[in-house]
Amino acid sequence: MQKDDDRLTSRGEEFLQVFKKGAEFTQDLMRENERLRYRLLELEKTPSPGGGDPPAQEVRRLSERIADLEAEKQEILDRIRQVEEENHDFAARYLEIEDENNNLANLYIASYQLHSTLDFCEVLQIITEIIINLIGAEEFAILLLDEKSDELQAVATEGVEREQIPVVRLGKGVIGQVAQSGENHFVSDVDDYQRDFLSPMVCIPLKIKEHVIGVLAIYKLLVQKKEFAPVDYELFTLLAGHAATAIFSSRLYSDSERKLSTIQGFIDLLTK
Repeated sequence: MQKDDDRLTSRGEEFLQVFKKGAEFTQDLMRENERLRYRLLELEKTPSPGGGDPPAQEVRRLSERIADLEAEKQEILDRIRQVEEENHDFAARYLEIEDENNNLANLYIASYQLHSTLDFCEVLQIITEIIINLIGAEEFAILLLDEKSDELQAVATEGVEREQIPVVRLGKGVIGQVAQSGENHFVSDVDDYQRDFLSPMVCIPLKIKEHVIGVLAIYKLLVQKKEFAPVDYELFTLLAGHAATAIFSSRLYSDSERKLSTIQGFIDLLTK
């Protein structure tokens, strides 16, 4: 990413130099053009020593020179216009990369927060905030897979009640298929999408390597979010991996804490 920034900065400086030189050269051409036109006008007004018209050869030479300068000026103007268009593309690309850098930096901070706690509920809350702030989702659910029953159940939601999200069998419907295949699902047209709890707008598998532990199902975007940008797909992939690891670790920790608490309870009971 740093190489892209350096290359774009260098390209931008090159554009500015070309633009500056082109503008200076165009001004010189225009001054020379004006001088020659004035000279031509003088020749046309000043009679020749013999009392006739000015020498045709001199007039023709000046006219040809003026035509050449006009052509050069037009060429420079075309080049300046081309540089302006390229500079516009450069500026747009620069802003795009700046947005990507900001999003990746935010994701880095968010992933650090994810792995800073082993509390299951806190992990789910952090994931929810990331999805809202970085992805721009308004309604979504996090479903986890129960490997004993092969069912996916919602453990956290935003914008909808958790009871509204149905239990989904592995391999059934969009959610079940994503959990089974481990492949992302995106609708082709965000604007035409109608909310369907069994068929979300976006469904991302939460997986550790190839092991799927659940899915993220998005049903509605925030008002200001009209479509997904290319960087969003990278964020989905990165988020899914970090979220899955954090969820898996926090659940293991919670289970071990419960088992230790149960064992400690038996020990206390036996030693009394």
